[in-house]
Amino acid sequence: MSGIIAQNTLDNSGLIKSPAGGGAWTFIKKLTASSSATLSFVDGSADVVLDSTYAEYIFYFVDIHPSANGEYFQWQANAAAGSGYNETITSTSFAAVHYENDSAASVAYQTGDDQTQGTSYQTITEGLGGTGNDESVSGYLYLFAPSSTTFVKHFMSRTSSYRHSDASNDMYNAGYINTTSAIDDIQFKMSSGNIDAGSIFLHGLTI
Repeated sequence: MSGIIAQNTLDNSGLIKSPAGGGAWTFIKKLTASSSATLSFVDGSADVVLDSTYAEYIFYFVDIHPSANGEYFQWQANAAAGSGYNETITSTSFAAVHYENDSAASVAYQTGDDQTQGTSYQTITEGLGGTGNDESVSGYLYLFAPSSTTFVKHFMSRTSSYRHSDASNDMYNAGYINTTSAIDDIQFKMSSGNIDAGSIFLHGLTI
């Protein structure tokens, strides 16, 4: 038995087959940090696929742990035949925060984490806890049609993290890489220090 039933749009069993004509996610690559300065997914290197093979890509972060308190988890892109991880990004960001001791809670636009035609690494989450072994961030980054040579490259991310100030942080980011060149490299790092532990999984979606 496959565990997947036929089309059942009106069925609430929880086992739903993809709509006719829909695609499927394919696992591509896993990178695991061990006091790593960066984790890089480069098309054509070490079995990484980041080209027109898939229309959409997703990077899952699982228990990413920084080497110090207060770090920002970030990423940048490199265009095909580009000069490095310095592509132009316009983005927006907001977060919900709730402290363990219930002293405060808020939802706010994060003006320090967006970019206006910037070339810095894009923040995924901020203020990470690093000195406690149980502190980490998990989440995902979507990248749409990175191989397009017609349109800019849209992205969205969401993370759940344990802040160094003992709070839960739910952070959203979205925007676009403002280039019509194909993007074939994505790199992750902390704002300073290393990625002490954790894994990033890359999947591609066929449409």
